[in-house]
Amino acid sequence: MQTANEPIPSDDDLYALAARVGFVLMARAERLVVAESCTGGWIAQCVTDVAGSSQWFERGYVTYSNESKSQLLAVPQQILEHAGAVSEATVAAMAAGALRASGADCAAAVSGIAGPGGGSAEKPVGTVCFAWQRRIGEAVTLTRNLTGDRRAVRRQAVAIALGGVLDLYG
Repeated sequence: MQTANEPIPSDDDLYALAARVGFVLMARAERLVVAESCTGGWIAQCVTDVAGSSQWFERGYVTYSNESKSQLLAVPQQILEHAGAVSEATVAAMAAGALRASGADCAAAVSGIAGPGGGSAEKPVGTVCFAWQRRIGEAVTLTRNLTGDRRAVRRQAVAIALGGVLDLYG
């Protein structure tokens, strides 16, 4: 797990990241799907703030509960029971499920513990797991231990998720 002590991105930073994602996807005529838990739709909001995003954004899933992860994204119950909702196995399954359920070419998925409660010794508040996957290829996963209050953790998670999409395309 990597610890992040990076500046909290501003609204302008998030918009710029989303616009860059759109530029990259438009250039390749590809579309994005997002599967969000702790960010609660914030990634989709940032993406749809960009004019013309309907040309490169397919859809978003907010799967906050384990039941919704299973029902909407076909995350296996076995993964949720053994690894937990906040795990690289879960976000990889979320990304794969979002791709299967959509016509998108790439997916970003996030699940974490934004706080202020809900953490444990093994997974403290600020633990956030990410996955990115293109339709062809395996998921890339990452776990970060983010700092700050609930809003700061969520804001950083949105930025990392969008940045990861850019990383998929080099």
